[in-house]
Parts: sequence; structure tokens; C-alpha cells
Amino acid sequence: MKKETSVKEPECAKATLKYVKTSAKKVRDLARLLKGKPALDAVAFVKNIRRKSARLIGGLLHSAIANAENNNNLAANKLMVESVIVEEGPVLKRFIPAARGSAHPIRKRMSHIRLILRNIDKKIG
Repeated sequence: MKKETSVKEPECAKATLKYVKTSAKKVRDLARLLKGKPALDAVAFVKNIRRKSARLIGGLLHSAIANAENNNNLAANKLMVESVIVEEGPVLKRFIPAARGSAHPIRKRMSHIRLILRNIDKKIG
């Protein structure tokens, strides 16, 4: 007897950006503002902000929208930003010379960014 498998169309699209040479704190400031916005509005919003983190998240938004259109057959105008998760990545430890032959540590932080877009048409819950 054959089992019938229903092919369920996923209602979300994801994109990740790893090893970004920006601290997670700087990226989180912008990420908090995007949650719950429609995807195309978020792209327009990010385009008007002059920060490195805005440029990075803008590229990630374009990638997530392209993933939704090409892989999941979702329309770009029916997507909203469900979450932007910013995690700390590895830290490069460097030293800078200081007075009297000593050295001060410098921490060059990196971060990982995950973006999830959800289809507005589907009801959650």
C-alpha cells in the first residue's frame, strides 16, 4: 500500500550572512527596527540609512527575497520580516603597543546574521 505524502509549500525563506567584520551590537541596533515590517518596506528603509550594518542587512534582505521567489515560489510583496537574529562570531585578538614597552589588547569582533521572511497570507497559529 502506498503512502500519500502531501507536498507542503514552505511559507518562509531564510538567508544567512556569516563572519561579518562588524560587532553584533552595531548590527542589532538596526535589526530591532526591521522586525514585523513588510520585506519591500524594509529594503527601502535600509537603503536610506548610512551605516555599514544597513548595507549588510540590505544585501541579506535581497538574498532572502530572491530565495523566497526562486525556491519557494512566494511573491515579494507578500513577505514580512519575521526575525533578524544577530549572534556573535569569532573574535580576532590583536595587541597595540603602549607606553613603557607594554601592550594593550584589541578585540576585533565578528558576527553572524540570520534573516527569516514569512509569507503574510499564511495564518500563524
